[in-house]
Amino acid sequence: MKRNKLNRRTFIKKTSATAIAASLPTIVPASVFGKNAPSNRIQVGQIGCGRIARDHDMPGTMQYDTAQLVAVCDVDQNRLKDGKKLVDKYYQNKGKKADTKMFDNYQDLIAHKDIDAVLISTPDHWHAQPAIEAALAKKHVYLQKPTSLTVEEGRLLSDIVQKQKITLQVGTQQRSSPQFRYAAELVRNGRIGKLHTVKVGLPGDPSGPVAQTEAVPSALNFEAWLGSTPEMEYSEMLVHPKVGYGRPGWLRKEQFGAGMITGWGQHHFDSAAWGMNTEYTGPIRVEAIADFPKNGSWDVHGDFLVKAEYENGITMLTSGGYPNGIRYEGEEGWIFVTRGAYRATASDPIPVNNGVKSLDASDPRLLESVISPNEIHLYKSDEQHGNWLECIKSGKQPISPVEIGHRACTVCLVSHIAMKLPRQLEWNPEQERFVNDAEANALLSRTQRAPYGTSNIKI
Repeated sequence: MKRNKLNRRTFIKKTSATAIAASLPTIVPASVFGKNAPSNRIQVGQIGCGRIARDHDMPGTMQYDTAQLVAVCDVDQNRLKDGKKLVDKYYQNKGKKADTKMFDNYQDLIAHKDIDAVLISTPDHWHAQPAIEAALAKKHVYLQKPTSLTVEEGRLLSDIVQKQKITLQVGTQQRSSPQFRYAAELVRNGRIGKLHTVKVGLPGDPSGPVAQTEAVPSALNFEAWLGSTPEMEYSEMLVHPKVGYGRPGWLRKEQFGAGMITGWGQHHFDSAAWGMNTEYTGPIRVEAIADFPKNGSWDVHGDFLVKAEYENGITMLTSGGYPNGIRYEGEEGWIFVTRGAYRATASDPIPVNNGVKSLDASDPRLLESVISPNEIHLYKSDEQHGNWLECIKSGKQPISPVEIGHRACTVCLVSHIAMKLPRQLEWNPEQERFVNDAEANALLSRTQRAPYGTSNIKI
């Protein structure tokens, strides 16, 4: 795959921060509705055909008649063929004609003139680059979280998406769950008094055995799968199952992500920011303690505690010691919100609903409160994929736009850096840099293995 060097300095000079922040996807090109598509449906390509794609993103999009999933892409030939079968069977069962195209290179899918939008459901280390390249090709994007692997590439992604005026929806689907919106509205409208503390329950991952080196499966392009990360010996334990779609091992390897602090952290930090009114900023101080495996090949964090302080006086505490969800604590009471029985995939690492209420409060009467017309009403979406498709058509901003996604992901990444450095870190959310801390700032980016990586994209 040929890739050209990105001149970031030139891009930043051409694009002022003010212009980027003000831009919204208001202009919809004629091609967005697929000129030659049946019934003028939005033509969508799926990049990555693994667990989250099959269980969540593909069915979440195919349920809408306004879109047609016309192409799939994966570097694993078995998953690629399974993806095509899943899509073809879905449409055939609906009485629709289907002959889904297959690609083993996402760049070829993005370059296809009949494709208007892409779903990106790849491993975490393959999120930002295809999203940036899709935006540059004027394709609309649904991007699974975490938005990026580093703060630096997340900023680049947000700037480019806003400059290109395409519709990018982040897969933080909790925003489309009514209890998360209602909880945030109650807090924003003062039902628990002045908010001072937010407690986020987020589990860690256990350690595991030493991975055994194996021959690379003939169906897998392992070189492309590794992408911009360092070379390593193949082991099924560190990649994904050869058969089936259970929870993949790469989720527990820092080479490909940061563990649950980014995996589920972006969901909860995004939802918490809704209630805290901090969607476009971040903490000013962060400190953390965390356990990391002392043996075995899985090396993401286990038990942890992160303390983040915000300029508005709110302290956010995140730990696996709290119930999974978000607890807002104010001077006059508290509100707790969680997913309840909802799961995005069958292998989500949470217990089946054990009777925990999806919405609870210190005073049950709080949950009967009506938000009056003159109070704060937050963005309402019935379903994340449907909202994305609607916004592609209308040009309106989606419920989880790229800048909000980048800011939530930054909280995850800054928290992870704090786990690595045993001291309080001062963070400047405007400059997106640590204050007077070269060691911490060095962790805002990663070395990228050529020819892959966001530093090797031509703008």
